[in-house]
Amino acid sequence: MKPLEGKIAVVAGATRGAGRGIACMLGHAGAVVYCTGRSIRGKPASGNRPETIEETAEMVTAYGGAGIYARVDHTKEDQVKTLFQQIKNEQNRLDILVNDIWGGDELTEWGKPFWKLSLTAGRRMLERAVHSHIITSRYGVPLMIEHNSGLVVEVTDGDDVINRHYRGNLFYDLAKISIRRLAFAMAQELSGRGSLPEALLSFIPAHDYNITVVALTPGFLRSEAVLDHYGVTEKNWRDAIKKDIYFAESETPFYIGRAVAALAADPDASEKNGQALSTWDLAREYGFIDMDGRRPDWGKIHRKLFPAV
Repeated sequence: MKPLEGKIAVVAGATRGAGRGIACMLGHAGAVVYCTGRSIRGKPASGNRPETIEETAEMVTAYGGAGIYARVDHTKEDQVKTLFQQIKNEQNRLDILVNDIWGGDELTEWGKPFWKLSLTAGRRMLERAVHSHIITSRYGVPLMIEHNSGLVVEVTDGDDVINRHYRGNLFYDLAKISIRRLAFAMAQELSGRGSLPEALLSFIPAHDYNITVVALTPGFLRSEAVLDHYGVTEKNWRDAIKKDIYFAESETPFYIGRAVAALAADPDASEKNGQALSTWDLAREYGFIDMDGRRPDWGKIHRKLFPAV
């Protein structure tokens, strides 16, 4: 069964990690998936990482969908505008938009207090990890409004429980919290069931566009870069548990992909509008498992680490 057959999706930031996993699982469910990012064959954009958007698009097709790649820097408004004009010309609709643009790892200065952080690096992180999401939704959501239907998924780090503790770097923390709030804010404006106060209705008229917006977090993600960091592959990833016991509860990028596919196929997904969701909670609700047959629960680990939260 392909519950998303005929659906058109954009995964912004699909080069690797969660974005690649999401694109592949949307393809597995039958969707046409536009895979965007900056790294193409011969022109890597993130250090020496080998992954490219062409490879992701090929994987989407191999999983049973239709993968289309488009080189886009989502901090550049003109490039984002061109992307969605292309989709309008080719598909005349958009059903699913996943904002997974990040690019902040190389900019995060761990172990420094905020007054010693590079303001230039911090500003760049917020541009890549927050402003890029706003630009992308600014041009993507109108295609959904035309058809009065759609799902927007903002990929972040932390659900509402995890967000109660500090992440150890001011700019990183601000970026991740901002994405959660961005999902909430867009949900209010796109749904007539929002909680806009009466005083704001004259500025932002209540209108139900039937578009659901959620924030979604993975747990301990076994991305390509993380596997390299621990010196393991997906085949022998358990060997790294002796280095980090919490790695035992890690998850593949396809786990969050299955979460997004399940949300997109759920006719009652609007009931989650504006919420911050997690892979582990959605796995229990929708009944899916990870690629290795497990059902990782990072929330369980977090409760052990922060029992008072």
